[in-house]
Amino acid sequence: MPPALNTTSHARFIAIAFLCAGIAACGGGGSSSTSPDATAASAPTPTPSSAPSINTALGLPNRLLGGLGAGNAISDMTSQQIHPDIIDTYLVGVGSGSWPTWNSPAGSYVTYVSANDKAIGAVPMFTLYQMAANGDGNISGINDATFMASYWAQAKLMYQKIGATGQATLVNLEPDFWGYVQATAPGGDPAKLPARVSMTTECASQPDTAAGIAGCLLTLGRTYAPKAKIGFPPSFFGQDATSVGTFMAKLGADKADFIVAQTSDRDAGCMEIASPVSECAGRGNGPFYWDENNVTTPNYSQSLAKWSTTRSILGNLPILFWQTPMGVPSTTSGGSPGHYRDNHVHYMLTHPTQYTAIGVFAIVFSGGGSTSANITTDGGQFARLFQAYLTSPAPLPR
Repeated sequence: MPPALNTTSHARFIAIAFLCAGIAACGGGGSSSTSPDATAASAPTPTPSSAPSINTALGLPNRLLGGLGAGNAISDMTSQQIHPDIIDTYLVGVGSGSWPTWNSPAGSYVTYVSANDKAIGAVPMFTLYQMAANGDGNISGINDATFMASYWAQAKLMYQKIGATGQATLVNLEPDFWGYVQATAPGGDPAKLPARVSMTTECASQPDTAAGIAGCLLTLGRTYAPKAKIGFPPSFFGQDATSVGTFMAKLGADKADFIVAQTSDRDAGCMEIASPVSECAGRGNGPFYWDENNVTTPNYSQSLAKWSTTRSILGNLPILFWQTPMGVPSTTSGGSPGHYRDNHVHYMLTHPTQYTAIGVFAIVFSGGGSTSANITTDGGQFARLFQAYLTSPAPLPR
């Protein structure tokens, strides 16, 4: 879920605590009134060229990309001489007070953010988080005509505004929502959960089900933002990688451009203390701090294996790790707001080839809560390690 952001990011950012144009090869196939020269050697059969990587489509280097998201202001990035490849921004709410109202005319917040990201050489990423408008986990609105009319109007507006920028853009569609759908749909089948979809003109042929929601979000993106790269975020709400991957395939997530791998949305230390702040409470008994030696549980090898399995079910789409916590490693558990311990930044930026080996093309770091660490409270860790990584970056397999 989105954190309450550093107010220096933008005064009206969020108040609550990622070009798949379907390019077809047009064969010649036309007839000719003249016969070919029978003595001429036949031309060799062309070898199909490989599809361009997502990095190429984004105009970015063919290496593991690094990004920053919520809670990290551009002014702080520039002051620390951090040059992220990607900057992630939440778009939240439905109706009154939602993201289209944050700038005038409606929806121009997307234009504003895209211009600011472009100015520092970053690709914009928008995380659409509208389904939580009725409360986290409340998905009753999907079969409510009034709610979904506003929902679809805003989703269409987002894509139109992205398309108007002419910029390659990443779109992350509805974190957590798909996990709630899997838990709610009869037999875990999204085609059996009713939803209002065909009411949208562009999606008249889509089924009125949760699977149709995913299909319509892709249809609108392909129609209005052809340079956008679109990803769905699977949620592991007590499910294994195979069941989650299979469910996401039923949604049609394999028709997207990338997979959004959700990491822990809180720094480990925030959940370790005896009396956690409310946004870190109720998350089980742990352990929460990951083992960098990959011996005890939880550890990074387990995470990589899980996402590799999910990816194999979803057509081996490239992976973007998202909302990756930014706390600083420590042998002492816990910490304090803004300074809770975590080692994701340290491990991932010092073991990049482990990620590229399973198809990861980007890692976007940000806190998922108002008490999470960011680049102003991490003691310069991200700036230092990202710069060190860039001196010897991890190329993507070709």
